[in-house]
Amino acid sequence: MAGEIISQVTGPGIPLHGNDIDTDRIIPARFLKCVTFDGIGEHAFADDIKGLAGKGETHPFADARFANGAILVANKNFGCGSSREHAPQSLKRWGIRAIIAESYSEIFHGNCVSLAVPCFTADHATCAKLQDAIEADPAAELSIDVAAATIAAGGETISLEIQPGAQGQYLDGSWDARAGLLENLGAAKTVAEKLPYVSNYA
Repeated sequence: MAGEIISQVTGPGIPLHGNDIDTDRIIPARFLKCVTFDGIGEHAFADDIKGLAGKGETHPFADARFANGAILVANKNFGCGSSREHAPQSLKRWGIRAIIAESYSEIFHGNCVSLAVPCFTADHATCAKLQDAIEADPAAELSIDVAAATIAAGGETISLEIQPGAQGQYLDGSWDARAGLLENLGAAKTVAEKLPYVSNYA
């Protein structure tokens, strides 16, 4: 038993300009009180959206042009700050299925792996090029090939980078740790029975 194989991600893009966009901005702390992650997607970037609206500006996550965005293109150190899993959960539940950025917080990246949201990296020029292309044609479908680590955009195939370990997990479904545990549940129980601090309280 393995998780879903993630070999391709297709859909429109959504551009998010700026470095060091942290998890507190992705999902404000007041929304962390939820018992489950249901509905958390609607609160993604809530404070940034409100702040820009007060200036008469529109945040990409509130812009009707990008309402169907599935591939997020960001900049440096995306997902920095606190380690809250709620941040990638809110992005995924909003509709994001893959992210391209110049770099990531390591913990944020790891949380994305466990949610089957591939995170690719590219240099500043490439990210800017993709952001400009999305803004020029928000409805255009982008297509990411996870195995080749490329994105097809505007008739061009652009090379990306991805951590090999994470890439392998998407391609064989091993990103789903729960599925792996259930697949080997018998062996896990056998080990547990040999552990005194488990058997003494069984």
